[in-house]
Amino acid sequence: MTKPILLLAIVTLLIYSTSSQATPPSAYKLQAITVSENLAHPWSLSFLPNNEMLVTERPGRLRLIDSAGKLSPAITNLPPIKADGQGGLLDVILHPNYEKTGWLYLSYASANKQGNGTEVARAKLDRKRLRLTELEVIFRMQPKTSSGHHFGSRMRFDDKGYLYITLGDRGEKDAAQQLNDHRGKIIRLHEDGTIPSDNPFYKTEGALAEIYSYGHRNPQGLSFHPTSNQLWEHEHGPQGGDEVNIILGGKNYGWPTITYGVNYFFGTKIGQGTHAPTMQHPIHYWIPKSIAPSGMSFYQGNKFPLWNGHLFIGALRDEMLVRLEIQDNKVIEEEHLLKGELGRIRDVKNGPDGYLYLLIDAPNGKVIRIQPAH
Repeated sequence: MTKPILLLAIVTLLIYSTSSQATPPSAYKLQAITVSENLAHPWSLSFLPNNEMLVTERPGRLRLIDSAGKLSPAITNLPPIKADGQGGLLDVILHPNYEKTGWLYLSYASANKQGNGTEVARAKLDRKRLRLTELEVIFRMQPKTSSGHHFGSRMRFDDKGYLYITLGDRGEKDAAQQLNDHRGKIIRLHEDGTIPSDNPFYKTEGALAEIYSYGHRNPQGLSFHPTSNQLWEHEHGPQGGDEVNIILGGKNYGWPTITYGVNYFFGTKIGQGTHAPTMQHPIHYWIPKSIAPSGMSFYQGNKFPLWNGHLFIGALRDEMLVRLEIQDNKVIEEEHLLKGELGRIRDVKNGPDGYLYLLIDAPNGKVIRIQPAH
């Protein structure tokens, strides 16, 4: 085989060995505007009703950014946070009725004698003193371990007021299949941390009643579809095999029994393959290379009308914003935007002004607003 033919064969193989299609021409020319900077590894962004933002920094700081982009000093009276490896201060979200209740929710890694793991606390913000008040821990992951990775930690509320929290396997993959263990699970709680009696394993002997779904590796994206209200999730695979799932209560999402990824060393097989009759298959996945997804949001707004209902995912690898067009719960188009232009995209949020907002994960991280270029 001649060299040109060999090259063509390799390219063809790479194209057809991934679930992703070639990136189509973009519907918009995009402009990236820096809103705020000098953030140390920002992890999550949440919009306050007064056009301000709350941003978490993984080393353990919560910051306020005003409507002009000015960064506040660190907000005080946070819970004890263990910044280690991928852990630290992670997600921040608001109560669905924040203007009435004042509750905000933080997920973070915290330590005890056994090690560290994800916890969730709620508190209220004293804007004048830049201090949290009425702080209470509503969830503690068990068991805690010495590992510094796979914390998961995305949170979302549904339209009924249930709180969903993603938990990584902490590097112990078999734990994801064990129902007496929080690792590798999505859990569902009431807003105060109590356990809903209609959770799928509430009456299952030996199972943790807060578990909603299991068999997850490291879920770092969580979002509700704007019309179906289905819960969508993405998670990191090993080497290849990052995946997007629709989350259903009581279902097993397979890790590590089924996966499209392979072991980092020598590319050896994990588990029994890619399918099993009792396990959920992803609706989308990336092979042979991971994109390292983090953060996700369905777009709704008037600034990008052609993208309404499309799913946007941050990618740490290849430093890009991924757009997925969805039809009947299937991805019909994938586009890679801003590849290599901004840095590692840790979070993606649909702003109240109709623009997309990104967090750039770096020692000097940024909040970026994405708008159409005119």
